[in-house]
Amino acid sequence: LLYHYFLFCFQQFLELLKSMTSSSVVDKPPVRRVAIFGGTHGNELSGVFLVKHWQENGAEIQRTGMEVKPFLTNPRAVKKCTRYIDCDLNRVFDPDNLGRTVVEDIPYEVRRAQEINHIFGPKGSDDAYDLIFDLHNTTSNMGGTLILENSRDDFTIQMFHYIKNALAPEQCPVLLIEHPSLKYATTRSVAKHPVGVEVGPQPQGVVRADTLDKMRKIVKHGLDFVQLFNEGKEFPPCTIEVFKIMEKVDYPRNKNDEVIAIIHPKLQ
Repeated sequence: LLYHYFLFCFQQFLELLKSMTSSSVVDKPPVRRVAIFGGTHGNELSGVFLVKHWQENGAEIQRTGMEVKPFLTNPRAVKKCTRYIDCDLNRVFDPDNLGRTVVEDIPYEVRRAQEINHIFGPKGSDDAYDLIFDLHNTTSNMGGTLILENSRDDFTIQMFHYIKNALAPEQCPVLLIEHPSLKYATTRSVAKHPVGVEVGPQPQGVVRADTLDKMRKIVKHGLDFVQLFNEGKEFPPCTIEVFKIMEKVDYPRNKNDEVIAIIHPKLQ
């Protein structure tokens, strides 16, 4: 159940910010190493489908002056078409898990997180990948949504502004998951600039053509922005609207911790 993370359309969960402004990004170094992650959750199939396609034929994601690597993050969960095997891969990229001693009974996703951190990190270092697009699906009717982790990441804010304009008049909301107490140790946080791409509605274990196409366009425009940025195009200060996570609100549960409510049809 992804309600505590994805159903951000409910007013009681979120606050709409109207004045997130970036400074100019022209003084930042070029973005040379980019990864596209699919299958962080093994039953969210748009990213799985696209990454496998690009591993076979990656011409459409290549750009001059940069390396773009499509990567299947949780292959065992993908094979079983399940969200994860032992624990959520998208929540274990914290120092404790990344530094755990590898023993026989260590959760599969923790071991996999350490492998990903070795390939694309180390997290927080100068050697980490510049940018990671992490592709997700949700059953929520939220269209193509971009997830921002840091309100001070001018490069990513400028990229989101570019993508939103490229997709207009189609809506492309931005969700800011920065919070003083709610921490999301996401798979993409290995990169200097982590980008979440959340597209729905799509049932788990299913591929919908319209949802996949929306995700593909978002990645395409994001890569186009990076190429323009690397070529020296100047991007003036911009402002974007974002939704901000305020708190997690669980479903009502009974004494056995079973969910005893469903979303009202007018909000579904």
